[in-house]
Amino acid sequence: MALKNAEVVIAGGGVIGSAIAYFLSLKGVKAVLLEKEGIGAGSSGACDGAVLMQSKKPGIHLKMAMQSRTLLEGLQEELPVPFEFEKNGGLIVIETEEERVLMERHVMAQREAGLDSELLDEKQLRTVSPHLSPHLLGATYSSSEGKINPLALTLGFTRGAMQSGARIVTGTSVVGITTDGEQVTAVQTDSGQIETHTFVNATGSYATQIGKMVDIDIPIRPKRGQLLVTEARPGLLKPCLLTASYIAAKYNSAAKKKTTSGGLSMDQTHNGNLLLGSTRELVGYDKRNTADALKQIASRAVRILPGLKDMMLIRAFAGLRPYTPDGLPILGKVDNLKGFIMAAGHEGDGIALSAITGKLISELIVHGETAVSLENFNLNRFAAEQI
Repeated sequence: MALKNAEVVIAGGGVIGSAIAYFLSLKGVKAVLLEKEGIGAGSSGACDGAVLMQSKKPGIHLKMAMQSRTLLEGLQEELPVPFEFEKNGGLIVIETEEERVLMERHVMAQREAGLDSELLDEKQLRTVSPHLSPHLLGATYSSSEGKINPLALTLGFTRGAMQSGARIVTGTSVVGITTDGEQVTAVQTDSGQIETHTFVNATGSYATQIGKMVDIDIPIRPKRGQLLVTEARPGLLKPCLLTASYIAAKYNSAAKKKTTSGGLSMDQTHNGNLLLGSTRELVGYDKRNTADALKQIASRAVRILPGLKDMMLIRAFAGLRPYTPDGLPILGKVDNLKGFIMAAGHEGDGIALSAITGKLISELIVHGETAVSLENFNLNRFAAEQI
């Protein structure tokens, strides 16, 4: 590896670590990014590309997502890799009267928070997306939502960072962290030691393992998300789509405790393939597909978009989503260890929050403070709950 020291060492070559490397490089910081496999080999290469706002809780989570979306729009002209950003809106479809009541409240709260969200009746929904099932009672809609190619975005961040002096090292694992009292002093890798006073843990679902190296308890667990990919058929689904049951599964505390939880996400790629997902399974680091889960996804998808029954499924894949107990990422400095910075736990929101996370963590490292307070994302919020 031939690296002896670095201003900043970032562990994790997914979209979050890559975004941090990119925004640090814009500030003249020549960071070293370490990835144990290849860039985007983890969650960032095993997800859909939906950039969703309506799936975020009103408050700091939604505020950050909206700021990140604005940054992503601007990055289209900056990054060296086109990432196929399309601002084509998003739907949350409603199947029952109970869901309608839930989504009426959801829209009201998001509109109060500044999101351009509205409730569509059955007729309006057919106008926006005519191929959806006639049994749907309506949907919520936001024109602010869109989609990108997540792997292209990750590669764009890394190549952009390299052009500004960052070093990207793949096939290299972090195996230890050296400290002197309460200060990080070096990162141990399977290829040698790198001296540094600033280390960023952006390893997603593996962040807990990194924390154990310095006796820091990080409550991130991997959630398996399985997806199906169809043949290409352009024009079948313009907006990104979630079901109201997906929102309920994401935020309902009882659903969170289940090994699996329901709902459906649907997104059509730039090439016309449909990505159908996704499960939320607490099964450790197992990334295998299962027949039962894929059948459930296919069944839900055909119920919402009947034309799928005549289309071919071309592949299935699964990725791990870094889940935290309260659904928010863990960002910022940690208590009692200077130079150790967290940037993980985004679950299914990593793509949407990548740009704002990269910007804020770079501000924290360079200036010691951020334009948006990270207090709500600090690791110590979980310690406070345990007292």
